[in-house]
Amino acid sequence: QYTRGTVTAFAPFDARADAESLRKAMKGMGTDEETVLTILTTRNNAQRQEIASAFKTLFGRDLVDDLKSELTGKFETLMVSLMRPAYIFDAHALKHAIKGAGTNEKVLTEILASRTPAEVQNIKQVYQQEYEASLEDKITGETSGHFQRLLVVLLQANRDPDVGVDEALVEQDAQVLFRAGELKWGTDEEKFITILGTRSVSHLRRVFDKYMTISGFQIEETIDRETSGDLEKLLLAVVKCVRSVPAYFAETLYHSMKGAGTDDDTLIRVMVSRSEVDLLDIRQEFRKNFAKSLYQMIQKDTSGDYRKALLLLCGGDD
Repeated sequence: QYTRGTVTAFAPFDARADAESLRKAMKGMGTDEETVLTILTTRNNAQRQEIASAFKTLFGRDLVDDLKSELTGKFETLMVSLMRPAYIFDAHALKHAIKGAGTNEKVLTEILASRTPAEVQNIKQVYQQEYEASLEDKITGETSGHFQRLLVVLLQANRDPDVGVDEALVEQDAQVLFRAGELKWGTDEEKFITILGTRSVSHLRRVFDKYMTISGFQIEETIDRETSGDLEKLLLAVVKCVRSVPAYFAETLYHSMKGAGTDDDTLIRVMVSRSEVDLLDIRQEFRKNFAKSLYQMIQKDTSGDYRKALLLLCGGDD
């Protein structure tokens, strides 16, 4: 699988040697954080799983449990996150977004708008295995209205495959969206949900161009005017991901660090989940759209071992 990640398979790789180094770094008084962060940010996820297995074989200890007991704060969260396989990572993030009081709509939006249909199918499967519950049932139990309907559509993971674009259908969809939004008193949200949730990516890109021609507006402007709240955020996330997933994540990272305070949960989630997928492209978009590099922004906004680890994941300054 060709990726644009910053983290790739480390070579030469020796799981036992890494496991021994990690045990030594965490044994006895005090912890050698530098060793821990260097190993975990420079091995890919498959290798981290091998290290965990070697760790258990050699020492009869669980690596993740040791990380949790030896490390603290955001640095601990980041290291433990790196140890979760991708689909388990997403399933875990979704479970936490819908558990307890109040739902974290931002996490539901980010993950379900940006993952491919195949990835969504895998996440649903892993969720069922890990938590013995249906992700769809859990989400419908915690959300409502048109926001819930669009999430359910995205959870079906039935987006049309990307095979050729039918210009007549492009024209038709653009007209339908125009009539459902700008031309209508009130908005027919269902039309937006169906078209944005089920059409192929290349088809939708053409629809957005055609929409601009017909209406004189970018589709984002219309969504902004015609919808509000969680539905608006989810529709916009879907549109942005159709246009460019890396640009969507560049913007997400920028907002997690912009202004006072840092949204560390988002920063960690995006850096970990995209590190083996498209973080190189995200860095490029970041540089292009925000006139500074992701590396510089992380450097300015974080500190200590947490910063060191994030910068290693980032993989370089642009």
